[in-house]
Amino acid sequence: MDNLNYYFSIFRRRLPYFLIVVTALSALSVTVAFTLPPAYESRMVLLVESPQIPEELASSTVQTPVFEQLQVIEQRLLTRTNLLQIARKFNVLPNLNNLNPDEIVSAMRARTVIKISNTFRQGAPLMTITFEAPLARTAAEVLNEYLLLIQQQDADFRKGRSSETLAFFTQEVVRLGQDLDAQSARILELKQANSEALPESLAFRLDQLSVFQDRLIQAEREIADLRSQRSRLLQLYELTGNVQTAREVPRSADETQLEVLNNQLAEALAVYSLENPRVKILKKRIEKLKAKIQGAAPGTAEPESPPLEPVDEFPPVMIIQLEEIDNRISSLEEQKSSVEVHIQKLDENIAKTPEVAINLEEMNRRYEAIESQYNLAENRLSKAQIGDRIETRSRGQKLSVIEQPAVPSEPTKPNRLRIAGAGVAFGILTGFGLLFLIEILNTSARRPEDIINKLGVTPLTTIPYIETRGERFRRRARKLLVILAILVGIPAAVYAVHIHYMPLDLLADKVMNKVGVRW
Repeated sequence: MDNLNYYFSIFRRRLPYFLIVVTALSALSVTVAFTLPPAYESRMVLLVESPQIPEELASSTVQTPVFEQLQVIEQRLLTRTNLLQIARKFNVLPNLNNLNPDEIVSAMRARTVIKISNTFRQGAPLMTITFEAPLARTAAEVLNEYLLLIQQQDADFRKGRSSETLAFFTQEVVRLGQDLDAQSARILELKQANSEALPESLAFRLDQLSVFQDRLIQAEREIADLRSQRSRLLQLYELTGNVQTAREVPRSADETQLEVLNNQLAEALAVYSLENPRVKILKKRIEKLKAKIQGAAPGTAEPESPPLEPVDEFPPVMIIQLEEIDNRISSLEEQKSSVEVHIQKLDENIAKTPEVAINLEEMNRRYEAIESQYNLAENRLSKAQIGDRIETRSRGQKLSVIEQPAVPSEPTKPNRLRIAGAGVAFGILTGFGLLFLIEILNTSARRPEDIINKLGVTPLTTIPYIETRGERFRRRARKLLVILAILVGIPAAVYAVHIHYMPLDLLADKVMNKVGVRW
């Protein structure tokens, strides 16, 4: 009980401070509450609709998530340029000409409230936009302007995205087509420059090489036969002095076998090297057979025939036969040279074929890679064209207006009683807070308990200060004057600010615009 009396006495002693704070804040809040102009709030609701054409059939090229799309709309709508243009176009704010651009933008953003529903899994995403203005028509006009900007920006954004996508893939198709043509030209140039060494004609050239090698063997065989025939013709003339045609010259079995071995050796040399065992065996057999023929040649002559007299010239028939044999040998030599040239050329082309095949395969791989990219770009270009048509005809994801902006019939703000009550409650709490702070900072001894705690001495008794009647009268008069000054002076000061400095409604509106909140 003593503590309650003590705290009550402190409250009575500090009552002027409490009244100053409570009266000032209460008067200010009540004055502001009943001087604030009426505020009208208009509202519109937007819905993000799904594409009208199923994505399984055809999809748009603008694949923006719904929440991201709504955030983009919000950021683009509340840009500085848009807010300044709308505020000046409809003269939204009171005393607009005295505000700088930053204050106008802050006020417009404070009056604009955008809410995006976060229940995407439960239903369609919604965007609710409200705007507060001193006039009902102004609030509706600003929201209608917001709606036009949102629809125009959304359409421009989606069509711009689809047009950019279409232009990109169009350029890609043209570029890859040019690369494809250039690669085809390089492949054609390589094939033309190496037309006789292409891998696809390798089998044909190998067949040709085999044919020419057979021709070369045949020519060498015929040349060997003609030379053998000419040699036998000369030997016959030297031994007998008779002239016979080559067809009349008889050949022994060894000579026939020698001719067969020579042919076999020529065929083996066309396939094998000189170190091959088959070639070596054929050479040894030919050498033995030649030695045998040369050893038997003297025995064929008749010992009793007289030696031939040397002749200066061959008979005409002999000359004709020799010329015929020489002409045929010469013709076969030319044919042999021509065949050897062809064989050499074919060998060079065949040896060159692997290098050409590697280069051609590398070019073909590059061509196939470009062709794959070109086909992919063609496919994506087709999809981009379909997506662009979807966006052009507004068949894709789009914004729809569920609730159009309307002119409010009555003001929605301010709630004057709530503002005044909140101001009075805040003033009372602030007053008690001030008294509590003063008492915490005051460390002087005012009770016996304070003396005991500070000095450690227990007094026998305490004598309170005894006021005279005059002192009591003067003290009460001072309190009354202070209370009257508070009750009259603070409202008068608030009224003076309202009249001579700035109307309280404008002052409150300016403060709320800077803070970014509305009542």
